[in-house]
Amino acid sequence: MTAVRPVAAPPTPALRNRVVVRGVVQGVGFRPYVYALATGLRLSGHVTNTPDGVVAEIEGDPADVAAFCARIGPEAPPLARVESVETTGVTVRGGSGFTIVPSRQDGAVRTLVPPDTATCDDCLAELADPADRRHLHPFVTCTHCGPRFTIVTGLPYDRAHTTMAGFPMCPDCAREYADPADRRFHAQPVACPRCGPRLRLVAGPGHSAAADPRADPVTAARRMLAAGAILAVKGLGGYHLACDATNPAAVAELRRRKARGTKPFAVMAAALADIEPLVHLGTAERELLTGRVRPVVLLRRRDTPPPSGTLPAAEVAPGSPDLGVMLPYTPVHHLLLGVGAPGPGPRLLVMTSGNLSGEPIVTDDADALVKLAGLADAWLTHDRPIHVPCDDSVVRVRDGEPLVLRRSRGYAPLPLTLPVEVVPALAVGGDLKNAFCLGQGRQAWLSAHIGDMDTLATQLALTSAERQLESVTGVRPGLLAVDHHPAYRSTRWAARHAAGRPVVRVQHHHAHIASAMAENGLDGSHPVLGVAFDGTGYGLDGAVWGGEFLLADYQGFSRFAHLAYVPLPGGDATVRRPYRMALAHLHAAGFPFDPALPCVAACPPGELRVLAQQLARGLNCVPTSSMGRLFDAVASLAGIRHLAGHEAQAAVELEAAALRAPAAQDDARYAFRLTAPRPGRPLSADAAPLLAAVADDVRGGTPPALVAARFHHAVARLVHTICAAARSELGVEAVALTGGVFANTVLASACDRALRQDGFTVLRHRLVPPNDGGLALGQLVVAARVTTGPAPGARPRKRQ
Repeated sequence: MTAVRPVAAPPTPALRNRVVVRGVVQGVGFRPYVYALATGLRLSGHVTNTPDGVVAEIEGDPADVAAFCARIGPEAPPLARVESVETTGVTVRGGSGFTIVPSRQDGAVRTLVPPDTATCDDCLAELADPADRRHLHPFVTCTHCGPRFTIVTGLPYDRAHTTMAGFPMCPDCAREYADPADRRFHAQPVACPRCGPRLRLVAGPGHSAAADPRADPVTAARRMLAAGAILAVKGLGGYHLACDATNPAAVAELRRRKARGTKPFAVMAAALADIEPLVHLGTAERELLTGRVRPVVLLRRRDTPPPSGTLPAAEVAPGSPDLGVMLPYTPVHHLLLGVGAPGPGPRLLVMTSGNLSGEPIVTDDADALVKLAGLADAWLTHDRPIHVPCDDSVVRVRDGEPLVLRRSRGYAPLPLTLPVEVVPALAVGGDLKNAFCLGQGRQAWLSAHIGDMDTLATQLALTSAERQLESVTGVRPGLLAVDHHPAYRSTRWAARHAAGRPVVRVQHHHAHIASAMAENGLDGSHPVLGVAFDGTGYGLDGAVWGGEFLLADYQGFSRFAHLAYVPLPGGDATVRRPYRMALAHLHAAGFPFDPALPCVAACPPGELRVLAQQLARGLNCVPTSSMGRLFDAVASLAGIRHLAGHEAQAAVELEAAALRAPAAQDDARYAFRLTAPRPGRPLSADAAPLLAAVADDVRGGTPPALVAARFHHAVARLVHTICAAARSELGVEAVALTGGVFANTVLASACDRALRQDGFTVLRHRLVPPNDGGLALGQLVVAARVTTGPAPGARPRKRQ
């Protein structure tokens, strides 16, 4: 009997796919990751960087090709952020092996540049290992950490398009760069002591002996810091001014040289253990401090500092309830704070932006030697250029969640996903805490922190940063969005740069509310009640708004309620002297200037007489509904702060006082009187009853902390009452809490708690600052949203 031989199944035909991955996929080790994934699945083909993203062609068994396509997004490297994976079939070519091919530069920019990232644990281990060839190398980095955004000069992201282009790799680094199994495979900033940037210490007049050019720069810098010197230290996105935070004389001298007044400094600690005895640290705070971003984190001080240990000088943050802390995020920082360093040295440094007061952070080495000459005793610098300025980000934790107050290093230029389509546009933001925003389609790019627009240097910085962000995003704005204030410098900047493009004005508080809506993913199909509390914003009636309840969507808004107008005598003079705001509120309420009240006693007699006449006659008195100014007034009335050396100082100290009060301090006497001038007009919240209660308590000897706590409860109660009225009258269920006042965690938490308990949906900021640093996002979605409706703006209030 003849045996029947089985017939072999024909081989499965090979499949070839073209895969385009968009998002943050350049500068994060994505091509090495694709190489490893493809070779592990026995696929042939290639991968490359293009302006459109990472493009791979893979060929092999259809099951392996399918596995590759399924895994490429979910298993991406830790610094990557995959926005989309697009797969198309292409003609099978055959061949074997998988390669990384040179980057292509054709086509429009559609990829995303990653932010700078703190030094990873593997690089830190090499930094501290005497046997490693990068032992104590100030620029150790790899695929998973180091500079990105601040060194990028163009796309696609290759070494030739970074400020590392001038540092040819030595054979050892080139071998690591080309080895798919190495952590530095295609890591563009890779370098070592043989081929990398050089650190040096440049001494100022009178310090040449301390900065011996033959000595190790870090050792000499540590010695100078320990002796009380002030150093300019070149970082990722600019220079810092640094001194020993435990040295009162050094901190006071830095404060004097920077004309800093009483504004708090941030500190950099060597390790968590150095700050644990000083501040309250929860899980969220620890994650922020030790994560990849490493922002300045505002931490609540402990009531009783430890008797010994690493204690910051009182001059670091006088009067502040918080201590701004960050941990080292570059190898230079780790070296300065003691990694591998012989002998004692500082473990807590003041680290403040290296700039003249009111100007942007210094990035250029030649500028640093000139502009910081009166501030620094020496410069710890290096020869790797900084292409993009980028200040430290600032974050605090509220109810267990991070709240970004300044969005810069580590966050910029990551895009935000928009809930609505926008045409290509530029929103220029406001004049304080300026950050601009580019948008197109469903993406928006908030810039790094620019600063206050008071100086020509800051306005030039805006011009440069806007040009650079256009180049890496590919957005070409067809319209510009600005604040409604005609005298804002940012608005004038936009007019000068419009080049025939339309310029759309957006009311300040409408932009704040739209920013909160966009961050929380609302498409604008249903209006929200926006509670916008801040210091100042140009109102449509010419008044200074700032205590607003607006029924709003992206198309427009109507004013449902606001704080009752009081006179703002002298504008900025009153902002700097909260006792003037307290007196203005007393005048508006019809109360006499009682000498027993702290705000009256704080006002010089001559100024008091002039101010009384000014208020009586209404001379140079702009009406204001500002909640920020009401906080100033109560801070002075309670005797907490009469002069403000920096923005929001009185309000911050009022919040700090409230934190010291016993719990559950609501008091029905602390109340606002709600009135409607006439049917259909906004409700007006008059603070006169509240002020009367505050004055009675102060005269009766009630502790300021108790007054502060009762005031915060009263404002939260006002928010709940007006939101409930809006729901009853208009059916609105969602409330957006926005504006700089809501950086106050006592108030924000109390409002959120009361509203949620009553069934409201509460929209709060997290990644976008509630202050003017987030204003541009709201301007963008209001002005550039794809719509066929009328132009954005105010609209008549409708009753149900």
